[in-house]
Amino acid sequence: MLTTELEISHTPPAATEFSALRASVGWQNPPSEQVVASIAASLYWVQCRKGQQLVACGRVVGDGYMYFYIQDVIVHPDHQGGGLGHIVMDNIEQYLSTHCHSGATAALLAAHGKEAFYQRYGYALRDGQSLGLGMCKFY
Repeated sequence: MLTTELEISHTPPAATEFSALRASVGWQNPPSEQVVASIAASLYWVQCRKGQQLVACGRVVGDGYMYFYIQDVIVHPDHQGGGLGHIVMDNIEQYLSTHCHSGATAALLAAHGKEAFYQRYGYALRDGQSLGLGMCKFY
């Protein structure tokens, strides 16, 4: 897929589009008012559109000073394998390179089997060796 076919912007998508993209990869969505609030609370967005369709996105959440968390890196199944994930991450990495200062931490939770994708961007596995294991809790 050529990037010239894409429109890339750094504004958030509409909540309905974002929820639909999440659903396309099998992720559940919270109630719409929570989606709207979460979108608004994000530090940074990148979205890719092909025509009018949202085909990929990613965002950064956190406190904007010490902690930055990469979230919702999603490529629609019909558009996977064409480099859109790299476009999203390249844009996120550009944002982080100008907003993260010495001592800041950027982190993410990789979907099972996607660890190598993020390792290419310098993210380290938390395998219990030097950093300990990562943990999360879902509600």
